[in-house]
Order: sequence, then structure tokens, then C-alpha cells
Amino acid sequence: MARIPKHEIERLKEGVSLQRLVEAAGVELRAQGRDLVGCCPFHEDSTPSLVISPGKNLWHCLGACQAGGSVIDWVMRSEGVSFRHAVELLRDGVAPSPAASIGRRAVRSTVTRLPSPIDRAADDRELLARVVAFYERTLRESPEALSYLERRGLSHPELVDTFHLGFANRTLGYRLPAKNRRAGAQLRGRLQKLGVLRESGHEHLAGSLVIPILDLEGFPVQLYGRKLRDDLRAGTPAHLYLPGPLRGVFNPQALVASREVVVCESLIDALSFWCHGLRHVTAAYGAGGFTDEHLATLKEHGVGRVLIAFDADDAGDQGAARLAERLGKEGIESRRVLFPAGMDANAVITSVEDPAGALAELLAGAVPIGQAPARRSAPTELASAVSAGRGGEGKEAPGGSVGPVSSPAAKPPVASQVSPVAGLSVELAGEELRVLIEDRRWRIRGLSRVTSFDALRVNVLVAREDERRGEVFHVDTLDLYSARARGVFCRQAAGELQVAEEQMARDLGRVLMVCEQRAEEAVRQAQASEDPAVVLSDAEREAALELLRTPDLIDRVLADFATVGVVGEQENCLVSYLAAVSRLLDRPLAVVVQSSSAAGKSALQDAVLAMVPEEQRVSFSAMTGQSLFYMGETDLAHKVLAVSEEEGAERASYALKLLQSEGELSIASTGKDGTSGRLITHTYKVRGPVAIFLTTTAVDVDEELLNRCLVLSVDEDREQTRKIHERQRERETLDGLVAERQRRTVLKVHQDAQRLLEAVAVVNPYAPRLAFSDARTRTRRDHVKYLTLIRAVALLHQHQRERKTTTVDGQPVAYIEATREDVLLANRLCYRVLGRSLDELPPGARRLLEALERLVAAQAVERGVARERVAFTRRELRERLGLGDTQLKVHLARLVSLELVSTHRGDHGVYLYQLAWNDGDISGGVLLPGLIDPAQPAEHGYDADRSGPVSDRSVGGRPPVAGRSVAGQPSTNGADASNDGRSLASGPDMPEDHSSEGSFLAAAGVAAAGAGR
Repeated sequence: MARIPKHEIERLKEGVSLQRLVEAAGVELRAQGRDLVGCCPFHEDSTPSLVISPGKNLWHCLGACQAGGSVIDWVMRSEGVSFRHAVELLRDGVAPSPAASIGRRAVRSTVTRLPSPIDRAADDRELLARVVAFYERTLRESPEALSYLERRGLSHPELVDTFHLGFANRTLGYRLPAKNRRAGAQLRGRLQKLGVLRESGHEHLAGSLVIPILDLEGFPVQLYGRKLRDDLRAGTPAHLYLPGPLRGVFNPQALVASREVVVCESLIDALSFWCHGLRHVTAAYGAGGFTDEHLATLKEHGVGRVLIAFDADDAGDQGAARLAERLGKEGIESRRVLFPAGMDANAVITSVEDPAGALAELLAGAVPIGQAPARRSAPTELASAVSAGRGGEGKEAPGGSVGPVSSPAAKPPVASQVSPVAGLSVELAGEELRVLIEDRRWRIRGLSRVTSFDALRVNVLVAREDERRGEVFHVDTLDLYSARARGVFCRQAAGELQVAEEQMARDLGRVLMVCEQRAEEAVRQAQASEDPAVVLSDAEREAALELLRTPDLIDRVLADFATVGVVGEQENCLVSYLAAVSRLLDRPLAVVVQSSSAAGKSALQDAVLAMVPEEQRVSFSAMTGQSLFYMGETDLAHKVLAVSEEEGAERASYALKLLQSEGELSIASTGKDGTSGRLITHTYKVRGPVAIFLTTTAVDVDEELLNRCLVLSVDEDREQTRKIHERQRERETLDGLVAERQRRTVLKVHQDAQRLLEAVAVVNPYAPRLAFSDARTRTRRDHVKYLTLIRAVALLHQHQRERKTTTVDGQPVAYIEATREDVLLANRLCYRVLGRSLDELPPGARRLLEALERLVAAQAVERGVARERVAFTRRELRERLGLGDTQLKVHLARLVSLELVSTHRGDHGVYLYQLAWNDGDISGGVLLPGLIDPAQPAEHGYDADRSGPVSDRSVGGRPPVAGRSVAGQPSTNGADASNDGRSLASGPDMPEDHSSEGSFLAAAGVAAAGAGR
């Protein structure tokens, strides 16, 4: 069984708060000196005998059970689980059982507390794939397994992702339903049939590195396990496969793409080749495990040569001879790779300094079966003999042809090149340059990787035929622009090839001139490289244009959000979608989605990002403080930058604010000059504009960042939760399967549609007649957001607008105009987003205030007292409103600081709270202090001469009424229907049930004079 690292155990013991764990189980604790005491839930305890020591994070019962220990011991005792199971529960942060259900539990729990990684409805193929995915996730979280791969030389960054390696640490059973339950018995029975579980219920590959054998579709057909520990009991096998016939071919892509394939004796050896650039490799099931399926696959894909890389021992030699004979009967050429005595591929890579070069040399030295090798080199000799670069760059092949001795793909065509130097024969074979000078053959690799003219670092091989010694060569990796490196190469090559050093120097100079010509092309391509343009087919373009030209485009967008799985949240979806479109503007919008945990903010963000083309969005889970400064200069220009959680971007908040406000970043950094070695100052710039998307659960977010963003809050009502549950259940049905197919189609159409949007200028002819609150300095930024929202709406409709042209400084400039409908839509969204963000209340505090309003009103009626006499404690609020203590404490403190709730000390030192807000219903309009009621007259920030044609009227169409305050007065929402200067927002286009909204739109809207003309 795999051991849990000691540091992981200590981390859990110190990092998980025992106090919170015990309180979450329902045990009430009270302070007693430095300790906390409470009633022990593990026995009848009328007198508190449970002692918690927060400083040491330990507990002990002084009563009947005398139990105690760390957080792990608490979980073991309370949940009735083993030590490892308790560790897994703590790792996953599973909520503890309530104290009432703990009781005096003395038996193991049969209810699985950890989420199951396996869907019981999956077929056997998918079931095995889910097991592989679980093992892969376990490996990524296991330092022990990752350290094992490191020791074996298998540390390629793409290895785990490519082959889905995993680690079976005996925790799968903890996540499966118990076998004494019907669902558990069925699922475990199927896993036993597949061989994942044994009849005893234990994992068959427990304690093993798991290497799945995948088919061409990526589904596992067999699993191989290699025990990580070598100190196993006698008789315990170190190598395991799933029971039953051995099926599948490892790395089948290699056989599909190659004419020559390396066949290893084990999967570890095959991975050793793969990690060091030799990807045309597969593996047998041991020295005698080359199956009929292997042979059939070789023949199917036309493999012509097999390099047998079996272990250098008796079993390997015998197995290689049998395999060669079998391949010969099928017309497939075979050669034996000669490892040092007693070694295999993995032993070689862990014994030499240059594993890639060593393996390439071994493949180059492969001999026909039956031909006795002159000698087998020791590992140290391999390391010194091969100095070629990594990535499969080997030495000259035995047959005399300069080039790769083996390639995972078909050999590239050889193209003759015009030589810039007279007397040379130059050929280009794929990425390889070949030069012939008299009897000396030169091969140069790495020219395509040259990115600047400061260095010309390549891999160079020179070879010639010697009558006495046969084929001789010299190979090295060097910078051709370094005189010292060229001198060393010529001196050593002259000795190897028995050629005068002066002659070798002249040859290398001529080769350098050839390489420069090729390098210039590579540098130009590297400097001109951009994101590859996505070319749409005629059908894709037509479908995208059909969407963009739809008259009810906004309704279509909202309907498509519902199709892809978003429940409700129409305003939030539309605002976020428009913010994504605004990336094409010179000053895009930024969005922060703020809600409590698990409310659905990430789902909203993911749905919006899924509609943005992949090449036009950049997503991160977290960002360091200077990460943005060192991105490519145009990597973020006109793209969407999304960060999963605002906390993950906390250290980068300064850069985000600058990028949003100024549209670019610049930083001066000290570095070393590559030529002189002196310290100089480098300037790095990152240019925008960029649309920023963040989500957060934090109540207090950086105010400067919020001022630059549109703040959205997710619907957290119970009715919304019910609808989400219905949608989640629907996904499990046949209709849900069909909807998933439709979802992909809808997302593809939206991505293509956004690819067709252009960064065209937008002119707003109604801008001079618009109005906006000017009561606070914050509205200076909010006003820009409002105007940008109008431009984004118009930009989205650009394929429905006339493209006009004007002349600026003698140059034609194309533009489109915003329409009345664009302004009305922006007004509606402005009310929903900006109207509710002009006060000091975050969404959570606002919801609490609304709940308090309803609670106090009900209590006043029930008790028959005035609202001002209704008082309540925090405990009463927790019980009545169902809020957590932390969230309640934070939001209540915010309401107290804004004097919306008052507090005073009652009997026994208990604090009592009373609602200080006494202005009636707050749910229908924006009536909180600091927020302008749009129905009020000009003295509240809407002057009549700003947006209306009649100087003595306010925007809402009513004359100013002096002496009215925002709070405590009835809302005046009616506009004068007979007034020719009435607001557009009060027209028939607005829904009847949005009277408060209509007032706001009237105040922030377009005056009808001219709007309807």
C-alpha cells in the first residue's frame, strides 16, 4: 500500500482547524482559559468533558471515552473510518457529520462521504476510462509517485497528459458506494469483472504506477501496474496487468505515422524513449509478449522495419531472436538494439549525462539479428561518445547516410537547394540541411529554431569514408558565431576524420555561409509569427452571418445561453456577452461576478467564455504580481482575459487596473547585455485593449478594481436553486444527451460569429442628449461604462447597420451609428448593473438588508408593535434566515457601519440589532442611501437643461419638486404622455411591470426630441 507522505500528514494536522471541525459537527464550545470545552459527542455527557486546545490543535475527552488526538483522530472517531480514509476526507474538505448522528458510533460508516469519480450509468468502456482518470488525478497529487517517475528519468512535462499515467494508492474504494448497498454491490461487481477490484474488494493494482494501454480513440483497453516500492513481501509481483487476455497496442499513433518502429520489452522502456524525443516506439508484454494484435497492427500500417530494443540479458536475446524470425516471415526487416550488458533503455537514461544522445546512438548502432556485435559499450562510454543535441538528434547511420537514424514520421523529401557558395552540393531534407564538400558530408540540424541574429546554435555532424577504418564522423552542438567553439570543433573533427585542421576550418566557414542563408529565413518567420488565422468554410460563415443578421439578435443570444445550460441570469449573461464583444473597442468593459461559493458565478463565466473564439481569449487560474508585464507585446490586444477567482489575481490587481484604465502596461527591468555582459535596463510593454473577466466570493474587493468594472451578482434565491436542480437532472436524460450535442453546435456558431465581428468605429448620434447621475465622483467612470455599453450593443449589430465613411486627416475612416434601440437596451442593462452598484452595498449585504426588511415587517405585524421596536440577535438571524455565521457577521457589520442597522447591548451582554432603515419596500426600486432615485427632480443630479428640450422640465417629464428627499417619499414614475419631449424609455417599448426601471431609464435615457426623428 502506498504510504502517505509524512509532510502531508503534518500539513493536515497543522492546517485544518480542529475548532472549526468540531463546531461544524454541531458541538458548542465555550472558552475556558486558553482552551475550549464542550460536550463530548462520543458518549453521554451532561457535563462538558471535551477539551480543545487551539494552540496545539489537539483534543481530549476527560470523561468516559478518554479519546483524543489530532484532527485525523477526530475524523476517524466521528466518521468510523480508517486512518487513510480520514486523511482523504480531510484532503477533500468533506463536511463532518453532525454531532447528533455521531452518537456513540463504534462501527464503520457504510455511507460514502467522498464524491464518487465513477458514473454508474457508464458502460464498461467508459467505466474503465473513469478509473484511469481517477488514477491520473491521484498521481498528480502524489509526491511519492511523481518522485518515482523522476528517479526513473520519466520527467517529460507532457508525459502524464499524453499517456494518462496514474497511481493506485488504494483510495478508490473509499469513493465507491459500500458493497452492502445495492448501488455499491452492482458497481463493485462490474469493477471486479473488469479486473480493477479483486474479489476481496481491494484494488488489483494498489501501490502501483498505472500505465493504461489506450486505443486510437483514447479509451483504455488494458492497464499495467508497476509497484513503486521494492521492499515488498516475498512472492509479491512487481509487475501486474488486469486479469484476462492481454489486449491493445501501446502508443498506436507511432505505428500509424512511422515506417520504422522501436519495439521495447516493457512499457517503462518505451516511455524512456518517448521522453527523450524518440516517439516512434511501442512495447511488447515482456520478452515473449509480442501478440498477434501487435503483428496485425504493424502490417496494417505498413511498418517496414522494427528495431528490437529488448533487455540485454538472456531472456531479452532469446525473445528478440524469436521476434525477428516471426517478423521475417511477414516480410518485415528487424534489427537488434545493443544495450550494455544487463541493461535496458531505462537503465541507460538514468546512467548517462545525455540520455537522448545515448539512445539515438544505440538505435544508430542496431545490427541485424544474428550478427555478433564487436562489443557492448559501458554506460559511461555511451555518455562520452554521443554529444549530439536532445530531441532524437543522433549520429550518422551505419549505412553511411547522414541524417536521423529513425524518425517517428515518414522520411521527409529531399529538396536540392541553390548553394550560395560555389563548389558545394546542398540539399534540404525536412528540417535537416545536408552539404557535400568533396568526400566530406555535413549534416546540420536546428536551423529552424534560430530566432535572432545574435547566435547560430546548431547541431553539426561531419562524416567521411576511411578505407582502413570505415565510416568515421564527429558530431557536436555549437554556436557557429563563436570563434572559440568553431576552433574546438575543427580541431576535434580533424583528429577524428584524419583531415588537416586548416581544411576543416575552411569547410566549416563555407558551411557557416550556407547556414546563415537558411537561418535568415527562420528568423524572419519567427519575428513575423502571429496567431494563426482561423479560416471558416462557406457553411460556417453562412451560419455565423445568419446569427449576426437576425433581427432579434439579443433574444437569440439569450435563448442560446439557455441552450448551453445557463439557468436564468439573463441580464448577467447579456452584459457579460457584450463585455466580451467590447474587446474590439478601444476601451473595453471589465466584469466582476460576485457571489457566495457554489452560487454559479464560474458557470456563468465559463458559458460566456465558451462563446468567445479560443484564439481571442486568455484564461488563468492565478497570476503572479508581474506576470502580465512579461507577456508578448500584443498577446492580449483585443482579447478577453479571464481569471477564475479574483483571489488568484490579487497580486496582479495593480497591473489589471492599469491595463483596464490605460490600455497598456510597461515595466523597466534590469538585465545583462548578451554581448558585453554589463547590466542594462530592458523595457517590456504589453498593449491592450483587453476585456477583463473576474469572479470572486470575497465580500470586500479592491475598491479601485471594482470602480473600473461592472459588478454582477448571481441570483441566489431558493427558486433559482430549484430551477438549477431541474436542469442538472435533465442533463442525465436522453433529452440532456441531445441538448449536449446542440450545445456544441451553438457554441461553434457564436465563436464563428465573433470571428466575423470587426473593430469598426461606433458613433453615437444621441450622445449629446443623454443624461447620467452626477451626484458622486464615481459616476465619472460609471458614465464611461454606460457609453461603452451602448457602443458594444451597436458593435454586436454591425452586420445590421449601414457602414458609413468619413475623412479624418485626409484618410477615410469607416464607422457605424448607434440606434435608438441600442440606447434603450443599454439603458435597461444600465439600470440592472450600474443602478444597483452606485451605493456602498455589495450584493450579499443588499440581500441581507432586504431579508431584514421583510423579517421586521412581519415581526411588527405579528407582535403588534412599531417597526422601530423590533430587535433581534445574530443567533435569531442565523436560525430564521439560514445564513452562515461568517457571512452574517461580515454583511451585518457593513449595514451597521452605513447606519442602516443600529446595535446596542442588551441583557447578559448580548448585542441586539434594530433596523434603522424605515422607508418601506426596497425590492422594487433603487432607494438605498447614496443611490439616486431617477424619478426625483433635477436637484438630485438630473438638470432639465441637460437632456430635455423643455428647460423647465426634468428628464422624467415632470417639473422639479423642491424639498423631497430620496428616502421616505413615494416614487413618481409617471411621465407626461402628452409631452412631445417625453423620454424614450417611457414609451411603448418598455414592459409594463418595470415602472421603477422605466423611471431610471427616463433619467438616464434619450430625450424623445430627435430620438424619434
